[in-house]
Amino acid sequence: MKTTRNVVATLAFAATIVAGPAFADKMKATLNGASEVPANTTAGKGTADIDYDPATKKLSWKLSYSGLTGPATAAHFHGPAESGKNAGVAVPIAPATSPSEGSATLTDAQAADLMAGKYYVNVHTAANPAGEIRGQVTK
Repeated sequence: MKTTRNVVATLAFAATIVAGPAFADKMKATLNGASEVPANTTAGKGTADIDYDPATKKLSWKLSYSGLTGPATAAHFHGPAESGKNAGVAVPIAPATSPSEGSATLTDAQAADLMAGKYYVNVHTAANPAGEIRGQVTK
């Protein structure tokens, strides 16, 4: 009986090591034209479900959108910038299709900006090359 418990405990421990702990921070961005700087009147909207693991600095996302004026020409995480401010590209999202999933490993500076709320997701189109829909990344 004791051997069975030891085997079960060992397997449970091994499963934890293989699967890894679930310490990812859950974040989200709700994208629309009103959040662009300057704002626009697009019917486009979208969401980005974001996970960030501070131990590995791995950023993962699932982006979906609809209603744009045309095909997306690019999508990115931008930063550092608070809501209402613009910033350069920090992490590309490729492909810029909907839905889209991906991941990237952040630098220490990028990780600090993300955790400080200074990243936003932006989807660009030919009609709105600076960005058609945008959403600030929040916890």
